Amino acid sequence: MNNIFSLLLDVPTGVAVALFVVLPILGIAAGAVAVWLVLKKVSQKRSEKKLDETSKRVEEMLQNAETKCKQLKQEAILESQEQDLRRRNEFDREMKEKRAEQARIETRLGKLEDQLEKRETDISRKEQSLEDQRKNLEKKTQEISKVQEQVSHQKELITAELERIAQLTKEEAKKQLTDEILDETRRDCAIEVRNLEQQAKEEAEMNAKNIISLAIQRCAADHASESTVSVVPLPNDDMKARIIGREGRNIRAIENATGIELIIDDTPEVVILSGFDPVRREIARLTLEKLIADGRIHPARIEETVEKVTKELEQQIKAAGENAMFEVGIFGLHPELIKLIGRLKFRTSYGQNVYRHSIEVAQLAGLMAQELGLDVNFAKRAGLLHDIGKAVDHEQEGTHIQLGADIAKKYKENPMIVNAIMAHHGDVEPKTIEAVLVQAADAISGARPGARRETGAGYIKRLEKLEEIAAGFKGVDKSYAIQAGREVRVIVKPEQIDDAKAVFLAKDIAKKIESELEYPGQIKVNVIREFRSVEYAK
Repeated sequence: MNNIFSLLLDVPTGVAVALFVVLPILGIAAGAVAVWLVLKKVSQKRSEKKLDETSKRVEEMLQNAETKCKQLKQEAILESQEQDLRRRNEFDREMKEKRAEQARIETRLGKLEDQLEKRETDISRKEQSLEDQRKNLEKKTQEISKVQEQVSHQKELITAELERIAQLTKEEAKKQLTDEILDETRRDCAIEVRNLEQQAKEEAEMNAKNIISLAIQRCAADHASESTVSVVPLPNDDMKARIIGREGRNIRAIENATGIELIIDDTPEVVILSGFDPVRREIARLTLEKLIADGRIHPARIEETVEKVTKELEQQIKAAGENAMFEVGIFGLHPELIKLIGRLKFRTSYGQNVYRHSIEVAQLAGLMAQELGLDVNFAKRAGLLHDIGKAVDHEQEGTHIQLGADIAKKYKENPMIVNAIMAHHGDVEPKTIEAVLVQAADAISGARPGARRETGAGYIKRLEKLEEIAAGFKGVDKSYAIQAGREVRVIVKPEQIDDAKAVFLAKDIAKKIESELEYPGQIKVNVIREFRSVEYAK
């Protein structure tokens, strides 16, 4: 060691340092190699030991596996033998069943063969019988043909003899007999039809009278008088001057605001309001009454009062329409229709208030519909709306029928309601029975005594004129005005007027009535031609 150190001391300093660093590393590496060799040897011994143990385990596992394989092989052999035995037993059982089934089928086939042989025997027997019957039938047919030929020959001889005796051919005799039978049948049918028609008319007339009389008894309504003027009473004649105002400014303001003419004459303590529109006339009347009660009459006050009265009257109109709807018992009307019904309260026709008339027609139509088992609500609705056009006929051009139909269409009423409105004066054909009932109710409401204003003398004169016009035509035997002048019944002479002329006579009478006579509503011209043949059996 001393030598090494002495050598190291003789080495330069840098090299000495390097040697100090390298030598420990080399020592460590040598130690590591020695340790690795030792461990490797130990490890090799352990691996050899484990390999021996593993080899022994593998041998044991192989022996166990061989033993288990032998056992499994034996079990598989036994199981296959059992399956073979089971299959053999099943096969034997199926073969027995098939043999039994085959035996049954053979037995059934034997029976079927016996039955078929029996049927063949029966069929042969029946064929022989049918053949015998066919031969007999042919024989009888030949005999019948011979008899028919003989009968035909005899018939020809008899027919020829009858033709010679009657001096008529077969066709002529047949035609004559047929004509006689047809004439007799037609005569009997005509008699029966006439009897049935007469019976039906009598029953229908009786039922209609009962229904109408019952409806009239159950419905009663008051009627107002028609007027185109309204009278406003004054507390004194000095009020007339205040109404006229300085240089007529007050009366002009009233007339301009209401559209109604004020007539102030010598009649004491009365002012007359004249105008064709009943609603505006009512506004003017209420306005004048309020101004007289208030005492302040000047243009500004007049305009203010007219506006206030107009609003109040609109509320009254709406309330009147609702009252009519509740009184009749129908609901669901359009609000504008309700207002138009309320306007009818101020409308009159031939002295009859249209508002009360519409309610009465609705009630009459509903009562008749109830008696006939028809739609009561439909009949009432159509009756209430049938004259709705009269609410606007002062403001718009056209007949109240057309205006009413347009209004009903505008507010989405049922087309059958529109038809009932258009048909209530016979302008169009009614499509429902309820529309016919509205026609009848309208006629009843307008024609019964007291419904419309007319003096007794004027009424009698109009009926006499109606009969006179009808009787003035050639061929007329008698004429009668009936149903309060709503129908004229004309009986003609059958030898002078035939059926075709009767149609033209009705048209001519209707045209002359339209040109020469004034009347409310419409008049039905009914021409009757009756031919009677009288003979005495002696």
